[in-house]
Amino acid sequence: MNNKTETFLDTWAEVGQPRPHESAELHVLGEATYTDDIPELQGTLHAALGLSQKAHARVLSIDFAAVKSAPGVVAVYTAQDIPGVNDCGPIIHDDPILADGLVQYVGQPMFVVVADTHDNARRAARLAKVQYEELPAILTPQEAKRAQSFVLPPMQLKRGDFERAFAHSAHRIEGELYVGGQEQFYLEGQISYAVPKEGNGMQVFCSTQHPSEMQHVVAHALGLHSHHVTVECRRMGGGFGGKESQSALWAAAASVCAARLKRPVKLRADRDDDMLVTGKRHDFHYEYAAGYDASGRITAARVEMVSRAGYSADLSGPVATRAVCHFDNAYYLSDVDIRAMCGKTNTQSNTAFRGFGGPQGAIAIETILDNIARELGRDPLDVRRANFYGRNDEEGRNVTPYGQKVADNVIHDIFAELEASSEYRARRTATREFNAQSPVLKKGIAVTPVKFGIAFNVSHLNQAGALVHVYVDGSVLVNHGGTEMGQGVNTKVAQVVAHELGIDLGKVRVSATDTSKVANTSATAASTGADLNGKAAQDAARQIRERMAHLVAKKTGADAAEVRFAGGMVHAGGQSLMFEDVVQEAYLSRVQLWSDGYYATPGLHWDAKTMTGHPFHYYAYGAAVSEVIVDTLTGEWKLLRADALYDAGNSLNPAIDIGQVEGGFIQGMGWLTTEELWWNKDGKLMTHAPSTYKIPAISDCPADFHVRLFKNRNAADSIHRSKAVGEPPLLLPFSVFFAIRDAVASVADYKRNPPLDAPATAEAILNAVDAIRE
Repeated sequence: MNNKTETFLDTWAEVGQPRPHESAELHVLGEATYTDDIPELQGTLHAALGLSQKAHARVLSIDFAAVKSAPGVVAVYTAQDIPGVNDCGPIIHDDPILADGLVQYVGQPMFVVVADTHDNARRAARLAKVQYEELPAILTPQEAKRAQSFVLPPMQLKRGDFERAFAHSAHRIEGELYVGGQEQFYLEGQISYAVPKEGNGMQVFCSTQHPSEMQHVVAHALGLHSHHVTVECRRMGGGFGGKESQSALWAAAASVCAARLKRPVKLRADRDDDMLVTGKRHDFHYEYAAGYDASGRITAARVEMVSRAGYSADLSGPVATRAVCHFDNAYYLSDVDIRAMCGKTNTQSNTAFRGFGGPQGAIAIETILDNIARELGRDPLDVRRANFYGRNDEEGRNVTPYGQKVADNVIHDIFAELEASSEYRARRTATREFNAQSPVLKKGIAVTPVKFGIAFNVSHLNQAGALVHVYVDGSVLVNHGGTEMGQGVNTKVAQVVAHELGIDLGKVRVSATDTSKVANTSATAASTGADLNGKAAQDAARQIRERMAHLVAKKTGADAAEVRFAGGMVHAGGQSLMFEDVVQEAYLSRVQLWSDGYYATPGLHWDAKTMTGHPFHYYAYGAAVSEVIVDTLTGEWKLLRADALYDAGNSLNPAIDIGQVEGGFIQGMGWLTTEELWWNKDGKLMTHAPSTYKIPAISDCPADFHVRLFKNRNAADSIHRSKAVGEPPLLLPFSVFFAIRDAVASVADYKRNPPLDAPATAEAILNAVDAIRE
């Protein structure tokens, strides 16, 4: 092999390249097939849900006469018509598919109407006459705490002696904070299309992040075994956690109707119904106390977090657990007392949302540090830096409250690099000079870090499977357990397989996620999609490559370990063979050209009782600097510039990863600023459409937006030493929220901490300005 060939083999790679999303052209051309785009089979019917109009009530009677006589109506089904188990709860069985005699929030499904068209079904569902006996309703997390109304027992994590450390602290601070929830607002709403098959089988096309969970729920609802049910998802038009567990209600309801009528049934939610029925990001109420020294270093910390779980448990327990495990964010806390409660309220059952409790936990400690810096008159950057986890076991300051060692702590390097590249110090001085001359418009700037644990907190979920088929023409088909929701997991998995086989990415195709191909899959969640499924696909492709290498070694007399696959060629014994020719030879030699692959994340353990263990495979890090301008007469504000530096390890695809950081940043900014969920006194969600619920638009993105990936090879044995990029970037826009606080604080010459909760809407900002002016 000559030097030129050696150089090519050493540098050729499909991973680490900024490849376009595998469906990018289909998206742009409008040719990407989503669930509602699947051609409908003959005889397809359409379903709609009948929703409760009361927050908490007994259902005395329902008159369906007008519903059944409405145009196009074929059938009406209630809980009594479900042949199996009336439940779609992912962990605790407290979440009925259809309410049975008791409704627990406005918008809870009570019955299903099936008609010839979507519009006829939806109109008919509004015609039912329901008699209620109203019961007392609990609507907020604070009310739930006062009433000791919880969906799960409270949890607590302690280290050291908070009371003693707090009493002996040189300075002390106490306060409260409220952070609102957030609607997932996926562009494609909830939808399921159920098609009956022979022998009581059911095929369900579902927009879901968790096909295996949908399979289980549908099987239980129909009183069947899992092997009767196949769930398929080619892609979603966004998920963000809202289709992890809560797609189950739609899949089950459609399947029950299809099973009873022996006809295909599609259940597609309009935006209003989707927002009224489904859960959102948990809002949290906090009570905190902290002790600190003259440098701002925290000596004691306590927080009590109460979330609005909604009427059922759903995923509130794991969300609260992750919030507890992320209260520390990037900071060492020696003496700490962290408590979390999941308040049972008569509202939608809140669920997963990008970050899954991590952002809610971390924002509490960031608020504490922001307040400490202002109390001491110090730059918040310096106070944050003083509290960082140490490096190389520095003073023992690198173990989390739950007992996991923080290895590969690069937050110091990220902060230093970002401080310099963003010109933070000079810009902070400039904002203060501007504010001194501007009585109405005020600028603010802030920098915040991120440390985010990657893995499911529940250890057994950290596993994945994949299938790789090499066809005789040299093309490759991959199927894995992850689901594509626009985040690019299929692209990354295809790159991994192409790299392993040494072929061009265009030779690899990824097919729809299907429970009949890879079984018992975990949800595509917890930022683990590429980590788990990439490793599983790599394992499958490796087995095929090794079989082919042994064949080539036998033919050429080379050692199998020396056979190299790169650039569509197979190199061995001084010969270079076309990959397609080797595949043909392998087939003729009866060498297996397909394989399954499997991966289970090593080294994970978690004790839910003591809340200690090693729940995360590794940590992803990042930091962001944001500069805003606020109109103190109206509360309006604008993000002028944002700089973000994110640790993606050895990025599998820098183009996709940078896009994920940008999207996560803007989505997190919306959560903390414009996206306000509001229920009226009767418990009805009034912000249930784009007219009243404000997600960020293109005009909200800063004109000056700098996003870079930090160069850092993952210390953990992840797929090609990359790091996850799904959820952690959502914490980067903490810097926007605290920049707004900084601008508001300037009204009182930075002497008072603004009483600003999130979301920091114009109204909330104006109230905070008025409060510190008093």
